[in-house]
Amino acid sequence: MFTRVVQFAGTKDIDGGVVFVRDTVTPVLRQQSGFRGVTASADRSAGVFGVLTIWATEANRDASESALLKVREEGAKIIGGEMTVEVYEEMVLEIVGPPREGASLLIRRISMDPAKIDENVDFFRETVLPQIKASPGFVAVRNMINRSTGDGVVGTVWADAASMDAAAEAARQRQGQAAGRVSFGDQSKREVLFVDLA
Repeated sequence: MFTRVVQFAGTKDIDGGVVFVRDTVTPVLRQQSGFRGVTASADRSAGVFGVLTIWATEANRDASESALLKVREEGAKIIGGEMTVEVYEEMVLEIVGPPREGASLLIRRISMDPAKIDENVDFFRETVLPQIKASPGFVAVRNMINRSTGDGVVGTVWADAASMDAAAEAARQRQGQAAGRVSFGDQSKREVLFVDLA
């Protein structure tokens, strides 16, 4: 699978953004070949709103860009703030239950040497993933990497905020395991506000 992440920082209307994604963006997405799902999440205190779309192939994702450009610009006027668009390949996906609106989402940005992506993903799958899945309240994890740049995002979904907070602390303590493999960037704690999985 392949993904596109559209993020707004310094938003003015998160709830309006959710309505726009649900009522305007999702119908357009569902008309696109290879569309597999969309989720929206936010950190209200930080004014951050993110939309993740999932695609069967890289070609499907890239072909959808022209159809989504106009609605994205419309959405930016409603949501406000600074918009960024990123594309990734989905490297690892584990779901024990479908993410639901109201669940908690922990996002950690990572970066690595592009030449070592497959090696590092294997390490994540074999060493880190079992620890994440064993944590109370675990719902899902998605590890996404841009093969060209080595930049990536690991998103984990939790049943509630308490489970997410405990997972964030466990992840902080676990970072030493990846020393020399991965550089860790910003962390974001969010609420899942919309889910539509095709």
